[in-house]
Amino acid sequence: MIALSLAEIATVVGGQTYDIPDPQVQVTAPVVMDSREVQPGGLFAAFVGERVDGHDYAAQVVGAGAVAVLASRPCGVPAIVVDDVQTALGALARHVVARLGATLVALTGSAGKTSTKDLVAQVIGRRAPTVWTPGSFNNEIGLPLTALSATDETKFLVLEMGARGIGHIRYLTELTPPRIGLVLNVGTAHIGEFGGREQIAQAKGELVEALPADGAAILNADDPLVRAMASRTKARVLLFGEAEDADVRAENVRLTENGQPAFTLTTPTGCGDVRLRLYGEHHVSNALAAAAVAHELGMSVDEIALALSEAGTLSRWRMEVTERPDGVTVVNDAYNANPESMRAALRALAAMGRAAQAEGGRTWAVLGHMAELGDDGLAEHDAVGRLAVRLNVNKLVAVGGREASWLQLGAYNEGSWGEESVHVSDAQAAIDLLRSELRPGDVVLVKASRSVGLERVALALLDDSAVSPEGQVAGR
Repeated sequence: MIALSLAEIATVVGGQTYDIPDPQVQVTAPVVMDSREVQPGGLFAAFVGERVDGHDYAAQVVGAGAVAVLASRPCGVPAIVVDDVQTALGALARHVVARLGATLVALTGSAGKTSTKDLVAQVIGRRAPTVWTPGSFNNEIGLPLTALSATDETKFLVLEMGARGIGHIRYLTELTPPRIGLVLNVGTAHIGEFGGREQIAQAKGELVEALPADGAAILNADDPLVRAMASRTKARVLLFGEAEDADVRAENVRLTENGQPAFTLTTPTGCGDVRLRLYGEHHVSNALAAAAVAHELGMSVDEIALALSEAGTLSRWRMEVTERPDGVTVVNDAYNANPESMRAALRALAAMGRAAQAEGGRTWAVLGHMAELGDDGLAEHDAVGRLAVRLNVNKLVAVGGREASWLQLGAYNEGSWGEESVHVSDAQAAIDLLRSELRPGDVVLVKASRSVGLERVALALLDDSAVSPEGQVAGR
């Protein structure tokens, strides 16, 4: 964080100081809400949750070097006390961003936000110091914390923005006003909460409405609901996609034998060849979005193509591909799931599995339910089960309760009988089944909504003391 005195912070957030001997002492390290992440010179934000009260850790964090606590009540250590910690955190982020002078890039979408954010950060990070959202830290708490981790050297700030309703993204843009806004897609994630795709589009479009006239709205030309957002912004519009009129587009798209996309990147300044290290054709759109941001920031097509080709996965449990020493490949995509990302992951599995199947290996889809689909839940789970069969996935393991049974039923009705598809009660049952049946050459995809916790399955299949990502044997 940029250096600020406790007195200045108290003024910005409208707080009262307690037990602070010297209000001119400066906060020089990040603001955190996890007591385990406190750094000397930092500020600890004490939130009161359902199970944990951050105020209980006040003495511990100050002992670890925190300058003070941002709190909702005095806690016996140096503290700035406010009516609402979340509101104060947002006000502080807004103040810091205004002081920074960095270029803010914000992105949203129903699927692919985190993967795209990671690509954007890696590409433009070659141009200048860049801070970006860790993982999916994209809500009214995570976004301010990300902004507050920027320093005086930060030139680009890449912020992922999530929404669970109308007005959420508008609020986030008020805290951290972007100059570049990127909208990836409008799908069915959280459709049960929004009520329909049109409502989702209304919420996502709040991002482009917040852009200044000298900013840029980067929109997916292949998604009609996103393309239509051009009428909702006063900023310049830049289209990306595979459509012929896209400013940044992909041509000659193909998959390598192990499922990694390759394509020709075409921009207004020229063309370049890209071969991604990521898995699945859906990452082509993500890469084009990142390329459009980089083009807007002045990078050459050669710089962009090279950066995309060298970029990897920064966030855990998102198409993490690990080959065990025995030849079994585990694809851990268990962080979250919605119908669009589930279909993309299955297609990636099918592409990765073609070479394995030719050598006698099998593809396994270990899937759990997709949350927050509302009345569309049955149809969407049924469709995913059917798609697994159409893609010639050898084994479907549906894990969990009612929604998982819909996955398995869809596969059954599509013609997957006998041992080709099975419904098991929980993660442990899936682990037991896989341990007894996996053989060298098999490729296993693990995916579900975060609440299912299917990462347990992927992690159990990997001997962490012996296996590291991309098949490298780790030290013992």
